[in-house]
Amino acid sequence: MKAVLALLLFVPLPAMGQVPDGVNDMLRRIFASSDFAPERFGPARWIENGAAYTTVEPSEALTDAFDIVRYETATGNRSVFVSARQLVPSGRSEALEIDDYAWSPDGDLMLLFTNSQRVWRQNTRGDYWVLNRKTGALQELGGGDAPEASLMYAKFSPTGDRVAYVRRGDIYVERLSDGTVTRLTSGADSLHVNGMTDWVYEEEFDLRDAFRWSPDGARIAYWQFDMTGVGTYTLINDTDSLYPFTIPIQYPKVGTRNSAVRAGIVSADGGSTTWLQLLDDPRENYLPRMEWAGPREVKLQRMNRLQNTDRVMLADAATGATRTILTEQDSAWLDVVDDTMWLAKGTEFLWLSERDGWRHAYRISRDGKKVSNITPGPFDIVSIAGVDEPGGWFYYTASPDNATQRYLFRTRLDGRGAPERLSPASQPGSHSYRLSPDARWAFHTYSAFDNPPLVELVRLPSHQTARVLVDNAKLRAAVAPVIKRPVEFFKVPVSDGVQADGWMLKPSNFDSTRAYPVLVYVYGEPAGQTTVDSWLGPSGLWYRTLADQGYVIVSVDNRGTPAPRGRAWRKVIYGAVGVLSSRDQADAVRALTRTRRYLDPTRVAIWGWSGGGSSTLQALFRYPDVYQLGMSVAPVPDESLYDTIYQERYMGLLDGAAGAERYRVASALSQAEGLKGRLLVVHGSGDDNVHYQGTERLVNRLVQLGKPFDFMAYPNRSHCICEGRGTTLHIYSLLTRYLMEHLPAGPRAMTP
Repeated sequence: MKAVLALLLFVPLPAMGQVPDGVNDMLRRIFASSDFAPERFGPARWIENGAAYTTVEPSEALTDAFDIVRYETATGNRSVFVSARQLVPSGRSEALEIDDYAWSPDGDLMLLFTNSQRVWRQNTRGDYWVLNRKTGALQELGGGDAPEASLMYAKFSPTGDRVAYVRRGDIYVERLSDGTVTRLTSGADSLHVNGMTDWVYEEEFDLRDAFRWSPDGARIAYWQFDMTGVGTYTLINDTDSLYPFTIPIQYPKVGTRNSAVRAGIVSADGGSTTWLQLLDDPRENYLPRMEWAGPREVKLQRMNRLQNTDRVMLADAATGATRTILTEQDSAWLDVVDDTMWLAKGTEFLWLSERDGWRHAYRISRDGKKVSNITPGPFDIVSIAGVDEPGGWFYYTASPDNATQRYLFRTRLDGRGAPERLSPASQPGSHSYRLSPDARWAFHTYSAFDNPPLVELVRLPSHQTARVLVDNAKLRAAVAPVIKRPVEFFKVPVSDGVQADGWMLKPSNFDSTRAYPVLVYVYGEPAGQTTVDSWLGPSGLWYRTLADQGYVIVSVDNRGTPAPRGRAWRKVIYGAVGVLSSRDQADAVRALTRTRRYLDPTRVAIWGWSGGGSSTLQALFRYPDVYQLGMSVAPVPDESLYDTIYQERYMGLLDGAAGAERYRVASALSQAEGLKGRLLVVHGSGDDNVHYQGTERLVNRLVQLGKPFDFMAYPNRSHCICEGRGTTLHIYSLLTRYLMEHLPAGPRAMTP
């Protein structure tokens, strides 16, 4: 009887034939072909203080290989800087692939990263070679006994005579003149690493490369991680061998033990480490950033576990003694500050803070006693773009009037005068920049929701185009027949009198006198914003394909998403991540269907991935009267199962009964009784980030409640569900099929 009941609970997925052939063909073009592939530019590197740059282009001498070419910035004069022939090692017939590269300070040596291997999110492990451009000598690093693809994070010393790298959890320095290798650290094993980080620092602080050369090349500052006692999450690989095998990951879940992290200074010639004197608990405080502040001091950020206090400290490299020069605090949480460049010969530094309710740039004196806001006003800085200190200018991206867009501004470094917008008004949308060291030039990338990216070289501050680097003409021609109707951006009222931003895609043959089914795309959490006026790539083409079948596609950014709308907008969700966000989403749907009669309130679907998968569950469970269907990919149904740094940052600590209740109420799992509509849950069983465990708990709860739902597992796929031939096409075909089967496309007559 129990087996029969279980079978009744799981509704079989519809057959592939439910989707029109034309849609299946379009899905294959989007997700399994190069029909809509953008052109490549780079990797590009500024050299000679911006007077020139290098980039990677197909080789003129060898097939299926690449040259590194040099362009004179002002004139565009081109020359081959490193030919593919120079990258053919002795005894081989093919050139090394260029995964990444860097130049020595004098530009005579090139450090080449090749044969790269994926480590969690990115390819950070591989082989490194150094090419001497003057002699043509090409040498592989590692001392001759390094296993293939075993080096990580290699960097030239500031003097250019040595390279440091991490190998199997320890730091090494290799002298280029004779290949002598010096091991700087020891004791690395599966639970102890130097110069690299544990899983959670990599994922949530975006910290991977965990060592820094001193400006004079004499010393190296590095992080050390002790993962002893951190809980082990075990991935099970059922597909790649006759018998399953396990992959252990030290993964600290909410409320559990973190790695003990400390930082030290070691001579580049070897010897003992001077440990920085951080006297608080190394497992209950974080060390997310550390950089040299001149040759004798190191500047670091020290955050408490609650992540509402960030202490900026200076450490003496010789003694390890530390002193706090700035303390940033917030009643909710603080974000790690990445842009902290030094000014005035090292006597001041730039700092981003929300202390007045907006994210502004501040000049802070080295002793922390002088604090000056150089970008005052009711707007947020999105990011620092660069500094022209000789000219007295500070460059940043922001969008004071439209949170869905991004533009380049500059203002005086002394904070005087009004900001000056440099991005042209004729290009509404999203602009990003990589400024040259002298701030006279920039690689400028522009796109909008309906416009593929354009990459060009521009002069600053005039923003005059010197030349187009990537016009994406082929992509523009390919998407032109697909973009039959422009996107519509709008504002919609949600709770507490707040207006949220959104976008809407309508069918190309839209009829305003009829009512259409709605598909809502959601993320909804502090790590991502969906309502941005920029090119979405394959997902945007998928939405247009669905729209032309007879859906209206909508996305709205609720409060708590990282839109440049002020601190209160972003942090109002503290302690209730899924609760307020789902209410805003439901309010937005109600307002839209009430005011736009062409949106059918009886046919509303919602879908999302990761945090969006969680938001989909929250919406479907908490507001079953609003949504009739949900597709949740890789969700976190139980917030207590996610990692310490992310979840505790936004939800607070899991302390005592009050903390446990806060997490319970905010988790979708506790609201599963509310499910009434159709639900598809999708997860990769090899997800090291959002664990399959959470979805299994959700499955158990829905079974316990007798709730019918549909479920798809992708064996041994990670959080991206992208590994293996055909996987990406398969999952988007699944989502398309499920939507069209259970919420049929096409307009209907409006109800009276």
